[in-house]
Amino acid sequence: MRRVTKRAAGTDHRVRVVVVRFVLIAALVAAGLKLVQVQGFEAEALSARAEKQRVERVPIPATRGSIVDRNGVELAFSVDVKALAYRPVAQRAALDEALKSGKVKNPVTFDEETASIAKDMADTLGSQVSEQDLLAKLRSTNKFEYLVTDVDPAKARELLQRHPTLNVEDRSRREYPGGSLASNVLGFANWRTDDPDQRKHSQHGLFGLEMLRDNDLSGKPGSQMVETASGTDVVIVGSERDNQPAVNGSDIQLTIDADLQYFVQQKAAEYAKRSQSKSVSVVVMDAHTGEVYALANDKTFDPNQPGGLDPSLINDPAVTTPFEPGSVNKIVTAMASIEYGLTTPDEVHSVPGSIQVADRTVNDAWSHGRINLTTTGIFAKSSNVGTLMLADKVGPDRYAALLDKLGLGKRTGVGLPGESPGQLLPQSQWSGSTFGNLPIGQGLSMTVLQMAGMYQTIANDGVRVPPRIVKARIAPDGTRVDEPRADPVRVVSADTARTTRDMLRAVVQKAPNGNSGTGPAAALTGYQISGKTGTAQQYDPALGRYSDTKYWITFAGMVPADSPRFVVGMVYDTPAYSTPDGHSAAPFFHDVAAFLTQRYNIPLSAEPAPIVSLTKPQ
Repeated sequence: MRRVTKRAAGTDHRVRVVVVRFVLIAALVAAGLKLVQVQGFEAEALSARAEKQRVERVPIPATRGSIVDRNGVELAFSVDVKALAYRPVAQRAALDEALKSGKVKNPVTFDEETASIAKDMADTLGSQVSEQDLLAKLRSTNKFEYLVTDVDPAKARELLQRHPTLNVEDRSRREYPGGSLASNVLGFANWRTDDPDQRKHSQHGLFGLEMLRDNDLSGKPGSQMVETASGTDVVIVGSERDNQPAVNGSDIQLTIDADLQYFVQQKAAEYAKRSQSKSVSVVVMDAHTGEVYALANDKTFDPNQPGGLDPSLINDPAVTTPFEPGSVNKIVTAMASIEYGLTTPDEVHSVPGSIQVADRTVNDAWSHGRINLTTTGIFAKSSNVGTLMLADKVGPDRYAALLDKLGLGKRTGVGLPGESPGQLLPQSQWSGSTFGNLPIGQGLSMTVLQMAGMYQTIANDGVRVPPRIVKARIAPDGTRVDEPRADPVRVVSADTARTTRDMLRAVVQKAPNGNSGTGPAAALTGYQISGKTGTAQQYDPALGRYSDTKYWITFAGMVPADSPRFVVGMVYDTPAYSTPDGHSAAPFFHDVAAFLTQRYNIPLSAEPAPIVSLTKPQ
C-alpha cells in the first residue's frame, strides 16, 4: 500500500514538471513570435505611430512683402505678432486625471486654471480682449480654440511663461500707416487659417492689389519638425530638425505718389460734398509714361479696421465703374478732323442751333440761331451741332478706327482687379442715330482712366501709352524687376496732337464778346492749360430714356499745355446740377493742377496762351 502511494506521488510530480516546462516553452515561443512580429513586420508602422505622438511639423511663416509708393514710402507692411490658443478638452482631461491620481502637488481644477488664464490675459492685453469671452472659449467643448490672434510678441512670451498650457503660434499683422490712403488701390490682406487642426496659416490679400499681386507679396512658408513634451504642444528645445526655411515675399513699388494721392483724395471728398454728388473719381497720369500718380475716389475706408468695412467700398470706381463721358469725348472728332485735313483751327463754320441725325434732332446746350464758329470755337464752346457737322466729314469708318486706336471698349491693363472695359458697340451694330450720339459722348461708356488716356495721347504728341500702376517688384535679396510696359500706340501724328491741344487751350480762356470757353475756372495763372468740359445725361431705366435731371459731369486736361507733364481727369456722378459746383468740374482740375505745379516744381509757361476768336460776325 505504501509503495503504491509513493509511486503515485512521484508520477504527479513528474507530470507537473512537464506541464510547467511546456507552459514556459509555449510562453517563450509566443513572446518570440510577438517579438518577430513587432520588430519585423510592424516595426515601421509602430515607429511611425510613436513618432507621430511626439513629433510634428510646424509651419514657418514667410514675411509678406511691403507695398511702397514711387518714392519708397511704405503704404502697407507686416509686423510680427503671436496668436494664443488653448485645447479645452485635452486640458480638462489632464487636470481631472491629476486630481484623481493624487500624485500632483497642489493640483488645480479646470475652472481655477481657466479663470486664472482669463484674468491674467485681460489684465495684460487690456481692451484687446474680454475676460468673459476668454472664459467662454477656455471652457468650451472644442478641441482647439484661438483666444486672441494679434498679440505683441513680448506680451505673449510673458503669458506663456505664467501659463505653459497655452499654445502659441507665429503670425503677422498687416499695417497700413496711411489709414485710408490709397485704400481703394491697395485693398486689404488678412491672416487666413485654412486648417485649424493642422495649423496651416498664411496672410493673404482679400481684394485690391493685395489680392491681385498675392503670389508676389506672400512668399512661400517654410516648416520644420519638432518634438513636443508629452501631452502638450511645448516644443523641446534643441529638437528642431528637417528645417525648410520660408521664402519671404517681394516688395511691390507703385507709381503712386503718396503725398499727391492724399491731396487728391481729400479734394475728391471736398468736391463731392460741394457738388452733392453721389461719387467723385479722379486720376492723375504722367503725360509721357502713362504712370498713374494718383487714383482716388471720394469714398474710402481704413484697412486697419476691417471689421466694419462696407462691402460697397471694396471696388475702385475709378477703374470698375464706366460712365458716359459727354463732351470730353469731342476730342475724338477734334483729332480726326485735323488728322484727315478736313479743317483748320481758324476755319469758320456756319452752325445752326440744331441738326438732324437719322431719326433724332440734336441741339446745342444753349439756344441760338445760325452762328459763325471757328473750329476752335466749336470745341471751346462745346457745340454739339458743330461737332456733328465735323464728325459727318470724318465719317463712321475713320471715326470707328480712331476709337479703336484710343483703346475704348477695351481694358487698359493698368494692373488693378475688376477693371471695366467700358462699353462701345462694334461698328457693325451701329444704327442710323449712333453717329449722332458717339461724337458728343453719349451711347458709349468709359472709366475715368480711359478718359484720361485719350488726353494723354494728345499730351504725348499722338502716342497713347497704356497706363500702369505697378512700377517694379523688389525681391527679398534686393533684386529689382521693373514691371513690363505695354506697347505704345500711335493714334495720330505729332502735328495733329499739338494742334488739337493748342485748340483746347481756348476751353479755359476768358474773353469778351462771346469768346470765353466753357471752363475758365480750370485756368491756372502762369501756365498754359488745355482741357475739355463734359456734361452727359444719364440714362434712366425707369423712364426708358435719358434723364433731364441726372448727369455725369467730367473734365479732362493737361498741365502745362505748352510742355505737358501731367494729365488729369475727373468725373462727378449725379451732382446737384443747379449748384455752382454741380455743373462743372473745372474748379477741381484747377486745384489739382496748382498742387502739381508746386510739388514737382514745374516751370512757368514761356508765354501765356493766346486769346483766340471763337466766333465771327455774320
